This record gives sequence, C-alpha cells and structure tokens, in this order.
Amino acid sequence: MDRGLLNSLSEAERLLVAETERDVLKGLDEDELLELHQRVRRARTKYVKNYRRAAGAAVAEVGSRGVSYPRNQRDRDKAELFESVLARVSRQVATAASRASSELRGERIEAARSARARVEVAPVRAAGRAASVRDTDAAAAPAASRRPRATKTTGGLKKDASTRAAGARRQAKRDTR
Repeated sequence: MDRGLLNSLSEAERLLVAETERDVLKGLDEDELLELHQRVRRARTKYVKNYRRAAGAAVAEVGSRGVSYPRNQRDRDKAELFESVLARVSRQVATAASRASSELRGERIEAARSARARVEVAPVRAAGRAASVRDTDAAAAPAASRRPRATKTTGGLKKDASTRAAGARRQAKRDTR
C-alpha cells in the first residue's frame, strides 16, 4: 500500500485498515468478521460516493470528464484502498463460513449416525421372513416432521383454474386434428 495514502487516512480509518491485517483476521470468528466486513464496506461506499459526487461536479465546472479526472485523486485512491481491504476481509469471511459449514455438516452426520445406532433391531417373524422393528422415537420423528406438499399456485384459485382449462382446450384442439 502507498505510504502517502496511508498517511492521509484519519486515525479511525488507519485503525480499520490495521484490523484487516492477516494476523488480526486469523483471530476473529465468523460474526466478528461479518461486523468488520460491514464497517469496511461502509468506508468504501463513503469514498466511492464522495469521488462520484466531486467528479460529477467537476465535469460541469471544467466541461469534460478527461480534464476533471485528476482533480479527485485522493478519494479515488481511498476508495481503491478500501476495495482491496474489503476483498481481503471477504476472502476471510468466505473461509470462516466454509469452515463453519463443514463443522455443521459433520455434526449433522454424527447426529444421524448416533440416531441410527439408537434404533433397536429385533427380529420378528411375519409371513415366514424376518423384519426389523424400529424404536418408537425414531419411527415417530419422520412422520411428525412431514408437511403437506405445497401446491403450485400463481396467486389465485380462479387464475389457476383458468390456466388448467386453457391447457385442456389446447390439448383437445390438438387431439381433434
């Protein structure tokens, strides 16, 4: 990063950039990373907005974008700095989210395995073959969690009926050919 640009930052902005150093980011959990990501995004948006407003005003004053371009270098550089800092934090957030996802997946798999292990299997003779009887808790759980299937709707019963009828009319027309 450019030393001149870092020296032009305010103390709060300098601390925000320092919070995004690799060693500091490693010690943060997912929630803290998301909070930092939001703060960095706000700072980036602030300087992008300042740059665009000043550039737009300068075009009206000078008469062309090419001539007004060098006038607002500081805000443009700050916006670029915070964009790169935001990318660094975003990568770390993605890594933390992936790690949390794999941990949660592992916990779910382990819970499913332990639930399967709790199921008692006892042989019962029925019609000359062996069948297994599941634990009542394990058998009741899937039945209780089932929800009625959602019906495909476009927003109203009359409209759905009209759509079905139109389809039936088209099909009937084809069938008569």
